[in-house]
Amino acid sequence: MNKFTVNVCPVCEGREFGHVCTCTDFFVSGEPYELCSCKHCGFVFTQDFPVQEEIGRYYASADYVSHSDTRKGLVNFLYHQVRKYMLVQKARLVGRESRLRHGRLLDVGTGTGYFPATMVSRGWKAEAIEKDPDAREFAARAFGMKVREEEALWQFDPGSFDVITLWHVLEHVEPLNAWMDRLAELLAAEGVLIIAIPNVSSYDAERYGTHWAAYDVPRHLWHFTPVTIQALGARHGLTLTARYPMPFDAFYVSMLSEKYKGSRFPLWKGVRTGLVAWRSTWSRKDSSSSMIYIFRKKQG
Repeated sequence: MNKFTVNVCPVCEGREFGHVCTCTDFFVSGEPYELCSCKHCGFVFTQDFPVQEEIGRYYASADYVSHSDTRKGLVNFLYHQVRKYMLVQKARLVGRESRLRHGRLLDVGTGTGYFPATMVSRGWKAEAIEKDPDAREFAARAFGMKVREEEALWQFDPGSFDVITLWHVLEHVEPLNAWMDRLAELLAAEGVLIIAIPNVSSYDAERYGTHWAAYDVPRHLWHFTPVTIQALGARHGLTLTARYPMPFDAFYVSMLSEKYKGSRFPLWKGVRTGLVAWRSTWSRKDSSSSMIYIFRKKQG
């Protein structure tokens, strides 16, 4: 297997790294992967992960819910129930942050296409990009939506979109800075970039350590905190203007984390941890399992 070794921090260009921990791919391969952090800015990343051309087999599971749309098992069933609620909340967030009732939206890494289909039903013009061919086929069959391949990101005209969304996508992207440059270029002058990603400084990340399911090595390459994602955006001419917790993610992640630990009754233990994690966001929203970040182009 060919591996990608990070020699330069993609956030600050630092070259000195420290060992954080070793995590296991509990989901597919059982392989261990080292997590490192930049000694200058603190950015955490998976070291020596499979290159783009070879990482596809690490997604090859019927249980990879965002791509397969599986409802097998109680955890995945609950995932879909929460998603129905979150689709409405995401659509409202887009309208509130863009200050538009209708506009041009690009959803990158759309999975099976539920979100752009929701936005189309609300009168938006939506484009969608997805790498996985089975997920693209599902979106076409379920919603009549043409989801474009990943290469299409480089084919749109600059300034094409009022809103660009990445729901749990950026952590998967190998050419991180190239993508951030392109996303900034595709935004209209008053456009909004919405990025949702796991939060490595969350309550549940600290609670579960190397068993934290949102490390999800080697599929998750980059592991952000509110500080490091803000720094990455600034590097690409983007200003962080708002951030929101995603408290429901703690329940799903905690259930999986308990399963990876081999706990008895992982569902109920995960719910208990999820409740504690949710309460922690009342006083410190940056402790949320995942966060939504709102970026706009710097003015002037």
